Amino acid sequence: MTLLAKLPWPLPALLSWGLCWLVLSLLLRAGLGTTDALAASTLLSVFLSLLGSSWWRRLFIGFGYPLSLLLAGGLSLPAWGWLLPLALLALIYPLNAWRDAPLFPTPVDALNELPGVAPLEPGAKVLDAGCGLGHGLDALRQAYPLAELHGIEWSRPLAWLCARRCPWAQVERGDIWRADWSSYDLVYLFQRPESMPRAIAKARAELKPGAWLVSLEFEAVGQTPVARLEGAQGKPVWVYKVPL
Repeated sequence: MTLLAKLPWPLPALLSWGLCWLVLSLLLRAGLGTTDALAASTLLSVFLSLLGSSWWRRLFIGFGYPLSLLLAGGLSLPAWGWLLPLALLALIYPLNAWRDAPLFPTPVDALNELPGVAPLEPGAKVLDAGCGLGHGLDALRQAYPLAELHGIEWSRPLAWLCARRCPWAQVERGDIWRADWSSYDLVYLFQRPESMPRAIAKARAELKPGAWLVSLEFEAVGQTPVARLEGAQGKPVWVYKVPL
């Protein structure tokens, strides 16, 4: 968890908005055009929102800064200029990602007990399906330091950032539901309850016998897990083994 997320609320929001206002002021003083300065500072606001500790706090951080600009009335912009925050948020959270799972970071210690019930050989291939900014990859690396880690993320900006946060993993931009899972020894998910039947069907169709499917927080209803671990922050870890 980042330092920003650890601060008492609403300090993370206030600090984020203040930083964005400071960046806007510096860019305008440097001679950047108003629209370009707004776009840059709003993009910073959107990225800072990813550090929020809950979904509603991320929205509060992300939209609070452009809303404060609008209420302040200190900028002269064309009407379309105020659509920039919405467009930038859509870039970070594309429609496909909203249908699967919004950005919820995996706690870094959430998977520490996993090797005890799902052992892997050195060099085993592990996939974080929907890797976001790479928090799940961090947790997987901590649990399986000798594994070959891979990540797939639909959002292009998030995949780009994740690849730079996690240079020790192979990260690509793609659709987790179209990707071939057959070569992986373990697939990790932090999706939504509605996604689990689809994940089980895909694992059953593609994963080799003996491979593992691991879900943080959400169980596959109707399936018998090998184990249910008590993960960090009260989030259970559901462990399934193929054949399902």
